[in-house]
Amino acid sequence: MWGWVLKRDPQLLVVRRAVRVTLVACLGFYLCRYVIGSADAAPYALFGTIALGALSQIPGSPRQRARTLVAVLPVVWGLISLGTLLSVSNWAAAAGMFVLGFTVSFVGVGGPRLVGLAAGMQLLYILPCFPPYDPGALPERLAGVTLAVALLATAELFLWPDPAPVPYRHRLADAVSALAACLEALADDWSGDRTGRDRLAALVPEATEAADELRPSRLPPIERPASAGRHDRALSAAAGTSRLLLGRVVDLYFSADREAITRSAAIKLLSATAGCVGATGAWLRGDGPLPDTNVVAAAVTDFRAARMNTDPNGLPPERLRLGALALSLGEWTKSLVVAVRIAAGEPPGHPDPTPETARPGQFWYAYRRTPALYWHRLRENLTPRSVAFQGALRLAVALAVARLIAGELDLSHGFWVLLTILTVLRASAAETRSTLRPALVGTVAGSVVAALILLPGLDPLVFAVALPFVMIAGFAAGPLLGLGWSQALFTLVITLVFAQVTPVDWRLAEQRVADVLIGAAIGVLIGLFAWPRGGAGELHRATGTFLASAAEVVRETIAVMANGATPGNALPKARFAGQLAEASFALYQSERHAPARLDWQATLVAGHHAVRGAEALVRSCPAGGLLPFVNQLTALADDVAACYDAAAERLLRNETPGRPPDRPAPPRWPDDLGQDLYIVADLRAWLDGLREDLTNMTGRPEPGDEIRVRVSRVADGAT
Repeated sequence: MWGWVLKRDPQLLVVRRAVRVTLVACLGFYLCRYVIGSADAAPYALFGTIALGALSQIPGSPRQRARTLVAVLPVVWGLISLGTLLSVSNWAAAAGMFVLGFTVSFVGVGGPRLVGLAAGMQLLYILPCFPPYDPGALPERLAGVTLAVALLATAELFLWPDPAPVPYRHRLADAVSALAACLEALADDWSGDRTGRDRLAALVPEATEAADELRPSRLPPIERPASAGRHDRALSAAAGTSRLLLGRVVDLYFSADREAITRSAAIKLLSATAGCVGATGAWLRGDGPLPDTNVVAAAVTDFRAARMNTDPNGLPPERLRLGALALSLGEWTKSLVVAVRIAAGEPPGHPDPTPETARPGQFWYAYRRTPALYWHRLRENLTPRSVAFQGALRLAVALAVARLIAGELDLSHGFWVLLTILTVLRASAAETRSTLRPALVGTVAGSVVAALILLPGLDPLVFAVALPFVMIAGFAAGPLLGLGWSQALFTLVITLVFAQVTPVDWRLAEQRVADVLIGAAIGVLIGLFAWPRGGAGELHRATGTFLASAAEVVRETIAVMANGATPGNALPKARFAGQLAEASFALYQSERHAPARLDWQATLVAGHHAVRGAEALVRSCPAGGLLPFVNQLTALADDVAACYDAAAERLLRNETPGRPPDRPAPPRWPDDLGQDLYIVADLRAWLDGLREDLTNMTGRPEPGDEIRVRVSRVADGAT
């Protein structure tokens, strides 16, 4: 038995949590019920612990979770006070349920910590919003829940605490350090060291696997850097930049021409990039000082100067492309370091270049205060196209309708109806239906056992002794055995609790079944009528919109750089579309689906590469200086943008995009126009990279395996 538990719960996280919540809930309940003698405080001590300890998912170390519990205590007081006062009438309680249900759920767009608290906070309003209307009992209710929070925070620190999870920055450190090793091997290869190429062949697959560990799909939702604050935004930006850098390393590895434009400057740039990336990984791991952009910035400047002092006329296009790829390594390394410094709390080293009236840049959030960032996140998601808005509105309507029906039917334990909705309502109608059978079967089974327990009229002391054992089993059963077992045992827990507070008989079990049936019916109906497809339907639309916006970014960037056009709103629109697409992808990952034919992560990367590449190009290259090439560049950009548009159209029709058509024959580029050839090479390298991104959207078995095959083939050919 113990071996089976260890197999399913290797670190005993589920068991630890079940034990902590049970001991705190029972201690608080027994103190209030049997020592203090307060029948009003006892249920709030118990259900406060269940709400914040069992229903809530609070990320971080034990110390961080304890701080979070203490910090939300004023919010807990407010919810219980509002529920108590609004229970004066059914309509007032239902209206409050709608407003608070939407608000508590919607503020989850601010980050995983808020999402994890949402279900527990809902329960803390649900419990007091039912009759009896008794404002005089409010002090005892607040005292009970305060005791629960204090005991739970203490238990998080001292009662079999969980091991601290691996911080995201340590995962990022692994990926960045592996990337630095690849860059060092690449620099050695360019220096003529034969072992550098062999080392790179071994390092690239491992670096790819480390980068894949940063995928949101491989992280628990509460551990993703998804909050609206500067720290998480910067860590997320750093992770995305590190993946782009690794892609550039792979491109350089597979380049046929191994000669740089100016060999010494290119080697210096690669060495500086490798050192700066390595210092970034060391700081993320806590082994060194914050990295400085000056070293790599100086190397980028020297490389640009070397290009300016070198006549590119007559150089092969592949060699020009190689220099453009090397330059992008330096530029993106600067972005990586800036993001990490922002995550560390360092203010940017220059005045805000992106006031509200200007086009915001990549690191606009570094100049905003935390409350403003959270308000910005809430405001941009306040649209029916946001999955956060859809989910919050769906849940609010279901809870408000359930509260109104329970009140009108005068159900004696109506809060069970709303608790059932919190349990079974999912993002899609299909997932909601899939939870019904185990929930109903478990509830009926638990109710039958509860009725058998209540029939003999046992002494309440028996219920008090049995409660901790049943509660531990109930809290562990859900994650280990499934929803049916969880519902059955939780039904017994509720029966044992109410048998100690008020006189009950076997009809309590009957009421429990009726309430669960009503709650399940409401949840199913709301799920069918309110965005029934969940994250899957919205993900197609959101990513399609994102790729269409990326196509406009491509066209606008070429128009600005080649033709001197005035920048429009393509970049801000694409950033916003990317944020909604990322939110839809996060919801999609929380649902159960058959294996997708489309690599959604690669699809998002294709959009982000267009946006970030355009930002770097517009920032580093002169605008309107390429009129002699405007026709060729416009034709090439239109071809890439058309591929993005075609993929977007198929996504908007809920279809899987096909692979883009073969690259058209390249136009004849002039090779005797001096320094402008370098800018053309930078643009062409970006556009070629975007086209490659589109070919990756149709999915690979495993990115690491794919690159291993490619690397081994090149290595075998080289030997």
